[in-house]
Amino acid sequence: MAPSRIIICSLFSLTLLAAAGALFEALAFRQDTQRFPRPVHLVDAGALRLNLHCTGRGKPTVILEAGLADSLDSWSRVQPGIARLARVCSYDRAGYGYSDAGPMPRTSERIASELHSALASAGETPPYLLVGHSYGGYNVRVFHGKYPQEVAAILLVDSTQEDQYRLLPPAWVAMGAAARLRASRQAFWAPLAIGLGVTRLQLRLQGRTVPPVILQSKYLRARASEFQNIEGSAEQARASGHLGGKPLLVLTAGRLIDAALAAALSAEDQKAYQQTWITELQPRLARLSSLGKQVIVPDSGHDIPSERPDAIIAGVRELIQATSSVTNTR
Repeated sequence: MAPSRIIICSLFSLTLLAAAGALFEALAFRQDTQRFPRPVHLVDAGALRLNLHCTGRGKPTVILEAGLADSLDSWSRVQPGIARLARVCSYDRAGYGYSDAGPMPRTSERIASELHSALASAGETPPYLLVGHSYGGYNVRVFHGKYPQEVAAILLVDSTQEDQYRLLPPAWVAMGAAARLRASRQAFWAPLAIGLGVTRLQLRLQGRTVPPVILQSKYLRARASEFQNIEGSAEQARASGHLGGKPLLVLTAGRLIDAALAAALSAEDQKAYQQTWITELQPRLARLSSLGKQVIVPDSGHDIPSERPDAIIAGVRELIQATSSVTNTR
């Protein structure tokens, strides 16, 4: 066979293989969305649409802001309990879940503006009680800085704090830098493998199932951008300032060292990490308000929404009562 015919046949075969892979991915994605049903309610947020899930009744409306790499699914054990107390909304940030991809870079300031637009479009009215887990803590603080008259209280759930990058052990900082690099590489290379069905096929052959909202190119790009710009978001949170006399509750995980940290940090660094987080960084968050209070959740790791949802629900109940007290004394 002539070389030119070999090249043509090879290209034709590759094209057929790519088309078959893309078709497999589309059909498998549709199948998985049926296997993993989740709320879908897209609302206008300016140049994009966000997936907003609101339940319950009562004031103030509670807004749940997930951590980095987490969608509204991370609140599945929290939202039903809060819905018995008040109106509560969780959502997928731009690029996450069923929300549209958003403009870059992904920073807390951009995220807060998009959330504000989405809430207004959906007819959700302030005052809001903002709940931010981990990285979501930056986002709710920036939201308050931009729209202070719309925020009644804040609950920070083992939230990041802007001084952590210089106060936590260097080994932890290096671990974060490595994670950011991995996320960036995945965002660059993985979309092709996802689009052609290669990633999903590999996972199935390994007997692993990944929810379809995670296995998306837009999600990988949004997550990578949030990660790359996290220190910029930290400074935006710092610039958002003090909360004045608004009720503020800081829930702090008491069991911080998981398997990943234990493998990456020496025993000395683990002790320094835990002590700095609990006794220095988290109290700084509590001091953002004259009514700030820190509560340590001793039997939970960083993922308090999954491990101790009852602690968050109790915190929301306390803040609802506090906002009523503040209103009645004015």
